[in-house]
Amino acid sequence: MAEILAVCVSETTGVQKHAVPQAEILPGHGIRGDAHARDWHRQVSLLAEESIERMRAKGLELASGAFGENLVTRGLDLTALPIGTRLRVAGKILLEVTQIGKVCHDRCAIYYAAGECIMPTEGIFCRVLEGGTVRPGDAIDVVSRSAAGAE
Repeated sequence: MAEILAVCVSETTGVQKHAVPQAEILPGHGIRGDAHARDWHRQVSLLAEESIERMRAKGLELASGAFGENLVTRGLDLTALPIGTRLRVAGKILLEVTQIGKVCHDRCAIYYAAGECIMPTEGIFCRVLEGGTVRPGDAIDVVSRSAAGAE
């Protein structure tokens, strides 16, 4: 079973996020209180724990949110999900994948410490179609992998 390991937010952009016990995800907006939440295509970001573990194996001490991710997942190959994939979180939240990776305009502290940053290639971004509360331990399921995102 794929699950959410951590929920992370930041009040300002350009900084690492910090883990919170739960968060409200708002349709068409993102996580309440997160600096990246707004009406655009990157309302919520996801990164797999498996990706983070590869960076930890390089000797880095990384907390959840270090790469700016909102949701840390386990048991789901995020990089294999095409744009348009729909994900159901906690049985009620519906996310639609809108972007795989991103261009980093400035090199982050992780890049300088490890020689690479995984968010540009392994992070995914979603738009929120249906909201709700998310907590660590919640299930995350692929609802549809079609490019159109139809259920």
